[in-house]
Amino acid sequence: QVRLVESGGGLAQPGGSLRVSCKASVSGLDFSWYGTAWYRQSPGKDREMVADITSGGTTNYADSVKGRFTISRDNAGNMMYLQMNSLKPEDTAVYFCNVYRGGAIFWGPGSQVAVSS
Repeated sequence: QVRLVESGGGLAQPGGSLRVSCKASVSGLDFSWYGTAWYRQSPGKDREMVADITSGGTTNYADSVKGRFTISRDNAGNMMYLQMNSLKPEDTAVYFCNVYRGGAIFWGPGSQVAVSS
């Protein structure tokens, strides 16, 4: 079982930076055995994958955020992060962290990010 809680986010100006964090409380398997990802959802749109980092450390990014966002994880602290630079208004969304292994996926409740001048 995994419980996830996001923090960070908030309001930024276009071109600015924000970081969202996610703390995992894990029972059973060690956090390092899970893949982790960040998704986002804007009003009226489907939830979309933003960035993913596997248990082996391989990263994958949506084309819309490549070169601007960086996903990372701290297995010792059961933490994952999404550093967001050069923010655009279209990055405004609720950001969700998840962890997954096999057919199991666990989601956090989400953290609002707004980019506006």
